[in-house]
This record gives sequence, C-alpha cells and structure tokens, in this order.
Amino acid sequence: MERRRILLVDDNPNDVELALNALQDREAEVEVAASGAEALAALHGRPLPDLILLDLNMPQMDGLAVLDQIRGAPATCRIPVVILSTSGEERDVADCYAHGATAYVVKPMDFGQFRCALRTITDFWARLNVRPRLR
Repeated sequence: MERRRILLVDDNPNDVELALNALQDREAEVEVAASGAEALAALHGRPLPDLILLDLNMPQMDGLAVLDQIRGAPATCRIPVVILSTSGEERDVADCYAHGATAYVVKPMDFGQFRCALRTITDFWARLNVRPRLR
C-alpha cells in the first residue's frame, strides 16, 4: 500500500505537536502548514494530499477562507477536508458544512481521546476510503 499524504493545517504549535504525536506510527506522510496561506501554497507544485485536517480558528486567513479556496479549485475540490476545531458552536458547524467541509470534529481536550479521534479520521479518510485519483 502506498503511503498516504495528509496536510495538517493549524497555527497552534502545541496542537500540531499533539497531532503529530498521535499520527506518528500511522502509514502516512504528514505535512504541516502553520497558516491558511501556507496550506494553499502546499497544494501547488507537489503531489496533492489524500486528506486535509484543517483548523477553523486561525489569524489572517481562517479555516472557512481556506476551505473556500480548496473547494473553488478544480484540482483540489474533491480532497476530503476534516475541520478540527475547539468550537462546538452550531453556527461554526453549519458554516463549515455550508462551505463544503467533509466532516467536522471538535478537538477532544484529553490526549487519549484526541489521539483516538485522529486515528479514526485518518484510518477512514486516508486508508479505507476509496476515491478516484486526484490530478
């Protein structure tokens, strides 16, 4: 099985470290983008990720703006994008789905639960889910 690619977009270094720790023994290559602009740059000129894990609340360019750019480009519009946020507000959830999020997950505060959530997400979207090749 080929290694799957995951793009993790989060401006919080602590959350990035926790996510990388949770995903360290997965059969996936994880690229980190610390901002929305970095995330969009990572989608050009290299192989596309199989999954994008996107934080909602980021400065300069929030997750919704990044999601709009991803969904608006033919090359990236079919990549699964899972929103990972500390917000469980109904408005945030509804807005993300309205903008084309594939899924919305509230980040658990407990590391064990966070690790389990990330593994479940990546096991399904990056390993089990079958989709056409993105070009």
